[in-house]
Amino acid sequence: MNLAAAATPTASTVLEGRALTKSFWVKQSRGLLARRARVHAVEGVTVHLEPGRVTALVGESGAGKTTVARLLARIITPDAGEVLLDGRPAPPGRPRSYAAQVQMVFQDPFASLNPVHRVRHHLVRPLQIHHMANGDPDAAVADLLRRVALKPPEHFANKFPHELSGGQRQRVAIARGLAVRPRVLIADEPVSMLDVSIRLGVLNLLADLRDREKLAILYVTHDIASARYLADTIVVMYAGQLVEAAPSVDLRSGGTAGAGRARGAPQPACAAERLPLPPALPLCDGDLQAPGAAECRGRQRSLRGVLASCRPERTTRERNGPSCDHDRARLVGPAELREVIRDGRRATA
Repeated sequence: MNLAAAATPTASTVLEGRALTKSFWVKQSRGLLARRARVHAVEGVTVHLEPGRVTALVGESGAGKTTVARLLARIITPDAGEVLLDGRPAPPGRPRSYAAQVQMVFQDPFASLNPVHRVRHHLVRPLQIHHMANGDPDAAVADLLRRVALKPPEHFANKFPHELSGGQRQRVAIARGLAVRPRVLIADEPVSMLDVSIRLGVLNLLADLRDREKLAILYVTHDIASARYLADTIVVMYAGQLVEAAPSVDLRSGGTAGAGRARGAPQPACAAERLPLPPALPLCDGDLQAPGAAECRGRQRSLRGVLASCRPERTTRERNGPSCDHDRARLVGPAELREVIRDGRRATA
């Protein structure tokens, strides 16, 4: 799918992020006089969510997925671009009127739940803030627990977070997000910290919420397999930019060029060769600078860091030599490194 076509909102679009850009200043060393560098977390990202559909935002760690999610939830403000709700600019900050329609489920359920309060408190609190208890908070809590398949509800309502399993804690976090009856649910890697045996249950819960309550769901993940299983549309990010978007059925069947090449090609031992670097993005490593660029925005994203998974143990390297061309690239100079990158792109074209 063309990125421009994927970024075009439809008449049913509930939430849209248009040309979102966000950067952060980080210290390069310690101390009061430490130099600061600008890290481009997100640049020009456009994404839209529709009711009754799951959009998966996929990318490696550090690609900017969580930043996009927080921008859409209005937890942080963008440097440029805008967030639109029902085609109108979202109000500044995060007022209750916006929070009632857009809720976020965080990656770590144990960190997002207060350990000194029981499950009942976590579910009653949003109902009280938004005046939605309807005079019977216990009945509302029981209904929320049933919606996330925590039955019988009276068995879970009076438990503390540490008394629940990881999957149960995540279901409580999802129930808290559903308490105010939102139209959009942003799930930031909701299964990444769960055991493999219980991930499927949480994914099926999100799919059921999509089908039964027509929620617009943004599913943030680095696991392409779970994205294919759950999502209707998959959007791929790399280095803060969108690089590909397609319906998940096309990715499963090899309908897109990039995904089809990746799946149709033989799977080498080196993980970095299975995920070629997008040729449209500038690359640099140490003193390498993108030709014609005043400042290489990939400088903080060193090629050494991107390809760290190829690095063997020192004893193995000394005994057997580099395990792949990407590892060999770290042992040569800038000119040879450019040749390795160029050859890799030809091989994946």
